[in-house]
Amino acid sequence: MMRTQGACLRAILPGAAALGLVLGLGACGTTGSGGERAGGDSAPAEREPLARGLDAAANPDPYPSTYRPLPAEDVAIVGATVFTATGQRIESGVVVLTGGRIAAVGGAQAPVPAGHRVIDARGRFVTPGIIDTHSHLGVYPSPGVQGMSDGNEATSPNTAQVWAEHSVWPQDPGFNRAREGGVTTLQILPGSANLVGGRAVTLRNVPAVTMQAMKFPGAPYGVKMACGENPSRVYGGRNQSPATGMGNMAGYRAAFIAAQDYRARWETWRESGEGSPPTRNLQNETLAGVLDGTILVQNHCYRADEMVQMLDLAEEFGFRITAFHHASEAYKIAPRLAREGVCALTWTNWWGFKMESLDGIEENAALVDAPEGSCAVIHSDDAILTQRLNQETAAALAAGRRAGMAISEEHAIAWITSNAARALGIQDETGSLEPGKRADVVIWSANPFSIYARADQVLIDGAIAFDRTDPRRQPTSDFELGQPGYGLTPATGGAR
Repeated sequence: MMRTQGACLRAILPGAAALGLVLGLGACGTTGSGGERAGGDSAPAEREPLARGLDAAANPDPYPSTYRPLPAEDVAIVGATVFTATGQRIESGVVVLTGGRIAAVGGAQAPVPAGHRVIDARGRFVTPGIIDTHSHLGVYPSPGVQGMSDGNEATSPNTAQVWAEHSVWPQDPGFNRAREGGVTTLQILPGSANLVGGRAVTLRNVPAVTMQAMKFPGAPYGVKMACGENPSRVYGGRNQSPATGMGNMAGYRAAFIAAQDYRARWETWRESGEGSPPTRNLQNETLAGVLDGTILVQNHCYRADEMVQMLDLAEEFGFRITAFHHASEAYKIAPRLAREGVCALTWTNWWGFKMESLDGIEENAALVDAPEGSCAVIHSDDAILTQRLNQETAAALAAGRRAGMAISEEHAIAWITSNAARALGIQDETGSLEPGKRADVVIWSANPFSIYARADQVLIDGAIAFDRTDPRRQPTSDFELGQPGYGLTPATGGAR
């Protein structure tokens, strides 16, 4: 029995490209000889391609990644305490990096392949690169001036048509500062003024001139949604909807009704071959990607009751929520989040700055982490905190232990590595030290859960992207060139 063209394409096409092709390609549902469809009906006549830009399938990846890894060499990191982010702690470990990938991870007796440069990391710690799942670097860059404030398209409650990547300023010095804190991958999101704020993009944290040169190849898009006070405050203050929580929910429902209808009209046109196709609508196209599962929902939401409403909304329209961000009250619904496979991305010490964050507790991440199948993540939402995510995680770990939970360091490191990769849909590529994955590695001066620990070397795809001891591997933003203080040696104290 033949499937519809939409179903056929969704079955054979992975990732974000599927949406565009579902909306654009014909002929997937035809079979057999003589140009007939199952059941004997004549196949649709061959159609002329639509004009450029009107057919998502004609260019399903219009802003493609041009990322190329920095020059790397094959190395073996030996002697360190290794946290793999799979629950392992290896003393005097060996981590072998070959061709920009993890080749092997083992104990002191693990062999070092011939031709690999050896990095002696005795007395130090090695982890996967940190992944910041909630960042506004590049869209709210430094310097923080109005001319660079590009994170919120606060013109309509639903701006699903905008893409954060089109606001990213690669010269933001914050990218370098984050890398110095061990951050190798970031998700850059629009702000939270809107019910649907637009698409998020995942970036490799490498120096670059263009956004495309940072874009994580093959990473799925996210869409930023926001429940709670922000949308109702922004638009209620303008005497328009949404002005209340019920206005928020009505706005989401209207948006997904429109997206369902849009998707259905494209599929009907593809199957029948009659009439004209729907006019391409970028807003509905993004939400149709949510419905197809090719675009991940990244949902700003603090309160437990509102998170449950959003889960019910997802059930009503047949999509799933990948992650709740900020999620101050996630601990109240931890079993349900684990059961439905939803990640909770949060801080440790940020709470009480508005009513919806009032019931946040430091044990939040640890309590979210407790049920089987859970996904607790520590994120930043801040250009300074992104430099200290290891310390924020240490505080969450300490809070959980004070509450009586036996959480190991080798387990908690997942909150900023492997769990974070899961929340972005890139867990097959990065987030843990496992053979075959990208060689995103941090060598720490001390236990990363110590306030005194610093990232000594940061490797991205096996290349040293930052080295605290080597000025040649301490990238500087173009914006910083020529600024006061540029090139001065930091003060070290002591006698002159």
